[in-house]
Amino acid sequence: MKVRQATPQDAQGIISLLQAIVDKGGTTAFQGKVPADFLAPVLAGTVPRGICHIAEHDGELLGFQYIFPLEGGPEDRATIATFARLGSTQRGIGGALFGATKAAAIGFGYREIDARIRADNSGGLRYYGRMGFVDHHVTPGVPLSDGTPVDRVTKLLDLRSDA
Repeated sequence: MKVRQATPQDAQGIISLLQAIVDKGGTTAFQGKVPADFLAPVLAGTVPRGICHIAEHDGELLGFQYIFPLEGGPEDRATIATFARLGSTQRGIGGALFGATKAAAIGFGYREIDARIRADNSGGLRYYGRMGFVDHHVTPGVPLSDGTPVDRVTKLLDLRSDA
């Protein structure tokens, strides 16, 4: 498995991978059709302190992870999201991606990374816990597009001890 910084040429693969997860349902806060320009500014390098990494094997996209500044949050806090190809979880993809993302976050001067996970996404909650994130707070009853309320768990990773 190879991990590298994503480029605009990776956009369609990223969109397809995420759309398959969204279509399956139940694990991501994303719903509906993934926009064609999803992550375009991050992939183009025009989001200051934003980056996306992909994991691939023999040219096949296995997963991706991105960070960028947390909107409305402290200047030194990034937000993160991680996605692995359906059927590819538990293969070390997330851990491999996080090594590159964490190094980039420290290089960008972030002090914390914020992960917001649906409370019913047990795999995502376990993954971020394994990466060292700790529970910060819960936002109760965030409605899905169909109105179903689902809590969001926010986990934080303090990067200061790794800088």
